Amino acid sequence: MTRDEAQKLVQAYLLALKQPSEGLNPQGFGGAVIGEAQLYFEYHGKTQQLEASALVYKFRDRPKPGILEGFSAEEKAGTPTGGGVVDYEPENKSLFLSRSYASVPPVETFQQDMDQLMKASLQWSTEVLERVASRVFKN
Repeated sequence: MTRDEAQKLVQAYLLALKQPSEGLNPQGFGGAVIGEAQLYFEYHGKTQQLEASALVYKFRDRPKPGILEGFSAEEKAGTPTGGGVVDYEPENKSLFLSRSYASVPPVETFQQDMDQLMKASLQWSTEVLERVASRVFKN
């Protein structure tokens, strides 16, 4: 997927949600708040992929030992991820459910994918977060 194709896909998606946007900024980043969900986009020029990430949780400090492993265990156990993978970004201390696109999907498919990703991220930010925290902090 070229940067231009990624730009047009993100723009079309946000326009369909009545959120006109430039899509991706010159550095290849974009985002939107949709309902209670936060969605971020990043174009990776080296791999020519568009990454879409739905925020699960933003940590104030570095996550305590066991937290990230607990989220990974949830993913491995089959907790629905909306088609994404657990993705911790240390630079902004945030946990996401992310999925990547190497080729341009139809806008309708992308919309369905983003809906599933956001729905899962909201479930992870409440139910899964509580479950992981209770296990990690139990000891």
